Amino acid sequence: MQTRAVLGIGFLFCAALVFCSQVWAQGDEIEKRRLLMESNNEAATKSISKAAKEGNFTEVQVQAKAIMENMDKVPELFPKGSTSEKSRAKAEIWEKWDEFTKDAGQAKKAAEALADAAKAKNEADVNAKLKALGEACASCHKSFRAPRKSS
Repeated sequence: MQTRAVLGIGFLFCAALVFCSQVWAQGDEIEKRRLLMESNNEAATKSISKAAKEGNFTEVQVQAKAIMENMDKVPELFPKGSTSEKSRAKAEIWEKWDEFTKDAGQAKKAAEALADAAKAKNEADVNAKLKALGEACASCHKSFRAPRKSS
């Protein structure tokens, strides 16, 4: 009888460890994706915009490629149900997974088009592609990101 009790307690302890590690892992994923999205925002709204105004097409290309690489990481940073009070991820992400990943792919394509325009040193095309990238990002955020919580 005592052996069963010890085994039962051991099982509960192991189950608790597995559960806690999953919760912590989700917290890590939430933090990783927050940092990724912030780096995209920093690149797109600040670095690329500034570089485009200055005619620094090399910098536009570098930052656009960074966004492309980040967009490849998006699906892995949203494991099913990875939400928290700090996360603005909506449940619709997992309910409409194909649409969500398609939106990430569209943002990657927009960043790629921007990089191509920068490589061609076409200022008008860079500005148009930068706008298209912003629209691709906004489309996904509109569907899958909750508004900021008021403090």
